[in-house]
Amino acid sequence: MAKFRKKPVVIDAVRWMSDMASWEELKILVSESGTILLWNVPSQTLIIPTLEGEMAANNGDWIIKGIKGELYPCKPDIFDKTYEPV
Repeated sequence: MAKFRKKPVVIDAVRWMSDMASWEELKILVSESGTILLWNVPSQTLIIPTLEGEMAANNGDWIIKGIKGELYPCKPDIFDKTYEPV
């Protein structure tokens, strides 16, 4: 068995807070990718088409733009363990 370390990659991310401010930030994030997001206002859930199928982002989750321009949600505790500000 061999050990590997994740390569350092700078990503763009927006924290989904179920409000218009984070919605506006997300519009900028997705404008380059052409991805269409669906905001389910009653449940405050954001539906994101990903490479693995549709995923839901809840209030407080991070929306990450991957190295190929793909979007996916990430829970705050995982985000904090994986990423740091640059």
